[in-house]
Amino acid sequence: MSFDKAEASRAFGRKYKFPYPLVPDESREIGTLYGASDTRDEEFAARIAYLIGPDGKIIEAHPKVKAATYAEEQLASLRVIANQSGV
Repeated sequence: MSFDKAEASRAFGRKYKFPYPLVPDESREIGTLYGASDTRDEEFAARIAYLIGPDGKIIEAHPKVKAATYAEEQLASLRVIANQSGV
C-alpha cells in the first residue's frame, strides 16, 4: 500500500509485473491507522509491514522494513510459521 494515486500504483504494478493489484491509499486513512504515518498530511508512508493470518488477525508487525531484504526475511518467517502449524 502506498499514498500514490491509483494510476501510479497500477503503472508500478504493471512495470514490475505483479500478479496482484496494488492498493493505493490516497486519503492516507489506512496508512495512518496502521502507523505508516502520524498524520494524513505526510507525503510518504513509512516502510512497514504486517503479516495477517487467514482469520484477519495480525501475526507479526514489522515497524521498519528494508525493501532490499524484506522479502527474503518474510519468506523465512513464513516457513517457520508453517512448520509450527504443521502446514
